[in-house]
Amino acid sequence: MVETLNRLGLTTAIICPGSRSTPLTIALVRHPNIETIPILDERSAAFFALGCAKRLHQPVAIICTSGTAGANFFPAVIEAKESHIPLIVLTADRPPEMRACASGQTIDQQKLFSHFVNGYGEMAIPNIDLLGYARQTMVNAWVQTLSPIPGPFHLNCPFRDPLAPLSESVEQQQLDENSFFAAFLPPMLRQISQPLLPKKLLEHWSRSQQGIIIAGPAQPQDPENYCCALAQLSRALGWPVLAESLSPLRNYQSLNPYLISTYDSLLRHNADALIPDYVIQIGPLPTSKVLRQWLYQHQPLTYQVTPHPLNVDPLHGRTQRLEISVEHLGELVASEKMLQKPDNQISPYCQNWIDCDRSLQYKLTQTLQEIKTPFEGKISWLLAQYLPSDTPLIIANSMPIRDMESFWQPNDRHIRPYFSRGANGIDGTLSTAMGIAHNNRNSLLLTGDLAFLHDTNGLLNARYLNGSLTVILINNQGGGIFEMLPIANFEPPFEKYFATPQTVNIAGLCDAYAVQHILIKTWEQLTNQIKDLALPDHPSLRILEFCTDRKADAHWRKIRLKSLGDYN
Repeated sequence: MVETLNRLGLTTAIICPGSRSTPLTIALVRHPNIETIPILDERSAAFFALGCAKRLHQPVAIICTSGTAGANFFPAVIEAKESHIPLIVLTADRPPEMRACASGQTIDQQKLFSHFVNGYGEMAIPNIDLLGYARQTMVNAWVQTLSPIPGPFHLNCPFRDPLAPLSESVEQQQLDENSFFAAFLPPMLRQISQPLLPKKLLEHWSRSQQGIIIAGPAQPQDPENYCCALAQLSRALGWPVLAESLSPLRNYQSLNPYLISTYDSLLRHNADALIPDYVIQIGPLPTSKVLRQWLYQHQPLTYQVTPHPLNVDPLHGRTQRLEISVEHLGELVASEKMLQKPDNQISPYCQNWIDCDRSLQYKLTQTLQEIKTPFEGKISWLLAQYLPSDTPLIIANSMPIRDMESFWQPNDRHIRPYFSRGANGIDGTLSTAMGIAHNNRNSLLLTGDLAFLHDTNGLLNARYLNGSLTVILINNQGGGIFEMLPIANFEPPFEKYFATPQTVNIAGLCDAYAVQHILIKTWEQLTNQIKDLALPDHPSLRILEFCTDRKADAHWRKIRLKSLGDYN
């Protein structure tokens, strides 16, 4: 099993301790080409694996013992399924004769993850005569994690005693690997066909002067190629690109002169002059609720560009799905030799978007520069300016994601944004970030206090992290996102049951885990810490705690974002 996985491309396995999984653990640990990382908490381990797979763009294996251990994988498995991340999930199990008879640490693990996996299989009890079967089974599992849509595959693995390695005197004869794998070739993955779009559609787009391109969250393997393809489309059509902060576009600003980043604030006011006739939607919609409401209200004809045969229209609008990659769409536009509109001859509609965006960017810059007191939204604005180039940036869900949308300024720093927007949960945030940071350059996680505290067992993994992760922990003692909802006006029960205030001593918590903690008291101090990420020799994990007033931050967003959007 293990050698087959390695020959397929497996380089990393996350192993949770347990007895029934001993054969898998020993085989993986002994393999010279597979990095194995022990993680105590199964939930944390699965999210760590998720982060590794996001970084590698290839499957990572997670292994656990029988019983409830596998159930703790479930949240990360769901996120992997919904965000199309490949994982090989190996759950050890008791043999069939020990099930349903009150045997210890035994539950029904058949199809444990339901439809949240690309596929499921159960291995036969290991037998020297079934090696060809084992090889074939692993090939099948690997293929299903990657094609046609990446995601997790669950393989349940029952074992009988003895579980520990046999002594040398009674060990089975060695396998002749050269002979066994002589005809082995990695499988050819099924590719989603890339259609040739009707020339009439491209010409139709080209004739329209009132269209927009909306670029949603994206983690492409080649960000620059992705951005170049979108720039090709935007320049050819003369359409502005509304770029989500979780797309690489805002970090490759110079590639696209029609880039719009302030749409969330612009559309808070009467934006009738900006209503499009046509929309090309790239991937899922951006996080912005304001944008979604605006699109729902006006119902423009929308073409959804997605490489997977999935519904990505939560608005149920007038949509047509185009199963094509952004990169291929850019190639089609170039092949049709559509005339690129000179920047000084773009439509008044596009120019209006650009003028509004530049005006708001200027006002936003002036406003945030003047803020001297703690305000969590300013952190995203500072990161866009001072984070070292090519830094992997992990953004937690809830308010950090939304502040990125509002305050992340276009730049050419090639920052690599990572996120978990499949199921949009706050669980596993720290562990996922550590998986992304592992064997990577100095990385940064931007998170709130509740998301951080939801995954404190991730602090146990710092000793195994090969790399450095800096965490900017925004501590507003509760869930800031709920302050933005109508329920905030109802007290009780708001504070206790929605805001969920916490009084954890973050410095004491870090001390208990032997993790470096720094309390950030000034904007200058924070800026210097951000710049210092370019330096070597950081600890594997450090926490920069930044305290803010949750209610004051919410009031600022409600009042100032709306007033900034008044561009008339």
